[in-house]
Amino acid sequence: MINTYNESSLHRTIKSYYASLYEGAVEVEKDGHILDILAGDNHVIEIQNLNLSKLTGKISHLLENHYKVTLVHTIPVERYIENYNKEGDLISRKKSPKKLSIYDLFRELTGIYPLLLNKNFELHVLEIKMTEIRIKEGELVQSQNNRRRFRKDYIKSNKKLDKIIKTHIFKTAENYLSLIPDNLKNSFCAKELKIHLETNKLTKANADRNAHLLIWVLLRMELIEYTETKNRSRYYRISSSNNFSSK
Repeated sequence: MINTYNESSLHRTIKSYYASLYEGAVEVEKDGHILDILAGDNHVIEIQNLNLSKLTGKISHLLENHYKVTLVHTIPVERYIENYNKEGDLISRKKSPKKLSIYDLFRELTGIYPLLLNKNFELHVLEIKMTEIRIKEGELVQSQNNRRRFRKDYIKSNKKLDKIIKTHIFKTAENYLSLIPDNLKNSFCAKELKIHLETNKLTKANADRNAHLLIWVLLRMELIEYTETKNRSRYYRISSSNNFSSK
């Protein structure tokens, strides 16, 4: 297999699931790229659990060469942590307090938004239940990728899929705009959107950040437009251009 050394169990499981779903071949080298899945002659499926912007160049090149591209992204709305010692014995299993929702998607879209409405592009977002595997160390250590700001007493060893809870498919403008509450579509500001997200326990976490990121992305996709400033807040509405056909 090509390019699988650093894959997590989560990535491999999602890749296997989509390869079966679309009857595709995995790890195909074509046109200068290693493709996660190639279904038929021109349907590329890429699995990316973090940092979607890393695939911007690759996806742009594939779209320019008339491939159909499906990008699959996971959001762990339910996460468990299993701690093991160095001998492989389970020490503890606990539910992570970290909360994510479908609205956390927009943090990932800031670098890839120019591609989202391409007629040959489709984004699949899977809300999942997952388990993160950690190996406890006897001292504070740096992560394997050297990205930790502060050393911790464990190394992340693996991630595994427990369950796909829900699948969201984003292809059209309407798919993205559906995340704006119906009662706010005619006029809204970031504060009002934040308050709405906070009223639902499933979207409460990161409400302020996600409200601002949703506006940032949709504004640059030209799906919403600025209307006015009231009480020091910028207000928006769904774009009146009605030019939502795929590019």
